[in-house]
Amino acid sequence: MTKKNKAIVVVLLLLCVVLIVSPVLALRGAEFGGSDDAGSVKVAEITGEEYEPWFTPVFEQMLGGEVPGELESLLFCVQTGIGVGVIAFFLGRFVERKKQEAIREKEQKQ
Repeated sequence: MTKKNKAIVVVLLLLCVVLIVSPVLALRGAEFGGSDDAGSVKVAEITGEEYEPWFTPVFEQMLGGEVPGELESLLFCVQTGIGVGVIAFFLGRFVERKKQEAIREKEQKQ
């Protein structure tokens, strides 16, 4: 890796840190709710009645209460990992297919 590439990587990493830290510092004490909370508030605002969920999530029924935040984060990370794995698999297949086609074309020209 050249000095120029190292400098670019360092600058990009610092930029990432600034992008992550600046909203946290700018919005001290702010509450960050999830999309479920925002949706419930919007439905109540439109209909004039409080929103009541149609069903209870499966894990909440199994555990007899709300899912702990750590478990919820773990499940989200596992779901993300599986999704990334599937996408990476197919992208790898497409790249490899393209390489194999190029090799075949090269062999046919000879």
